[in-house]
Amino acid sequence: MAARLILNADDFGLTRGINRAIAELYAAGALTSATLMANGPAFQDAVAIARAHPGLGVGCHIVLCDGTPLLPPETIPTLLGHDGRNFRVNNTDFAIAVQRGHVSPSEMERESLAQIHKLQAAGIAVTHVDTHKHTHILPRVARSVLAAAQAAGVRAIRNPFEPRWSLALSNSPLLTRLKLRLLSHLRPRFLAIPQIRNGSIATTDGTIGIAATGSLNAAMLRALLHALPHGLWELVCHPGYNDLDAIATRLRDTREIERAALLSTFASPTPLKLIDFSKLPREPSA
Repeated sequence: MAARLILNADDFGLTRGINRAIAELYAAGALTSATLMANGPAFQDAVAIARAHPGLGVGCHIVLCDGTPLLPPETIPTLLGHDGRNFRVNNTDFAIAVQRGHVSPSEMERESLAQIHKLQAAGIAVTHVDTHKHTHILPRVARSVLAAAQAAGVRAIRNPFEPRWSLALSNSPLLTRLKLRLLSHLRPRFLAIPQIRNGSIATTDGTIGIAATGSLNAAMLRALLHALPHGLWELVCHPGYNDLDAIATRLRDTREIERAALLSTFASPTPLKLIDFSKLPREPSA
């Protein structure tokens, strides 16, 4: 059996240029899924695109750092940065606060649920959840996000761990690869969370392209796909047109490189079976 692969673009709803690229890639057969930011500046434009392309799987890209919450700030004080209005900007600061027990699990769950509900209220059939900057790689965050997903009836989540063979193919900085390799020790704890363990919320065998974020070009994409073993995988990507002048992000010109890489790579038929998260096998809740 050919490997099954989800082609997922993050940051849907961040800008109109990103939304346009996602629509074009889906129409070209070079994308199967995207995760929508409930607090993105181009949210309504993304919703219109999702409605116009019902075959595109749309998940919720839950933001718990580097963004603005949906809930009133006074109801989620432990999630906020120094200004008392926005999330912590730096994901390392967020991770340290979580590990020290300074971030309320209840607040993470309620904010995650609010973001999922916003998509559902807009008519989006949410296929899955993932998190901005992969914050649910931390078990305490994953448990809150999974509780929110279950409460909202969402039945799949990104597996935030990249396999070693994929890390080895990345030309990302050595420090990035070492960090991701060290974080891989958390994988058993992720898989042991009840919703994952009992199959009530499905996930993949792993995610490729995490380490390559910001450096994913056509050559690297083809190398990753050539090495893909049998199983069920997700490719995470960040394609777009660069209209990000007003957005604080390191991913600018690289979004156009990724868009071109996806278009050229999937211009020809592939032996891979391309799916979205709605096609993941599931088991009933225990």
